[in-house]
Amino acid sequence: MSNYDAMFSQSIEEPEKFWGEAARNVDWYEECDKILDSSNPPFYRWFPSGKINTCYNAVDRHVEKGRADQVAIIYDSPVTETIRKITYRELLEQVSTFAGGLKSLGVSKGDTVIIYMPMIPEAAVAMLACARIGAIHSVVFGGFAPHELAVRIDHATPKVLITASGAIEGAKKLAYKPMVDSALDIAEHKVEKVVLLQRDFITSEMMVGRDIDWKELVAQSQHTLWVGFVPLIPANQYHAPPSYQM
Repeated sequence: MSNYDAMFSQSIEEPEKFWGEAARNVDWYEECDKILDSSNPPFYRWFPSGKINTCYNAVDRHVEKGRADQVAIIYDSPVTETIRKITYRELLEQVSTFAGGLKSLGVSKGDTVIIYMPMIPEAAVAMLACARIGAIHSVVFGGFAPHELAVRIDHATPKVLITASGAIEGAKKLAYKPMVDSALDIAEHKVEKVVLLQRDFITSEMMVGRDIDWKELVAQSQHTLWVGFVPLIPANQYHAPPSYQM
């Protein structure tokens, strides 16, 4: 039997043992005391008492464990003829700062944010930033028609919508902002703020009082620690570890 077959068999025959062992491969800020709560079938709950921060596990811990200069994201776009490599250190810088920007807009744990972006690294940064501060992100495929976006806005009731000025699809440029503006007019739910990433090949007009430029937001924001981070000394004596001093 191959290693894969053995693992698969264990996952079926001994699911609690299998996933309990798998859970040791991620970092928890509150350990779970039970792997599976099966008291109310068919509504099973895995790791019911455990608490984890996805952003910390995806980014911070790699910096802390000596992989800061290892490449975390390779963005290779034949459409825009762009290749970018982002290290864990750079990713932590971008994510923690953008998370600080979201907090400055009033986004906090439990709030919803819609991400309407092309497939660019900033989309991943936005998702990780939401996870960092405990916000719920709803990804809407960039380019969806205004009515479809409006339906998702009313369903998710986001506090903030994150978008880009546009994208390139095939040989044409597709402006996102007019579709976002139209969707916001259609939707019954009123989004408080729109964060807009202006791209080099297409720019969009900003609505005063509602729209905020991504780069300007980041420039005036501070690094933000992940939800669940609890220093073991009084807050007024705490100094962030080197991985946060950038």
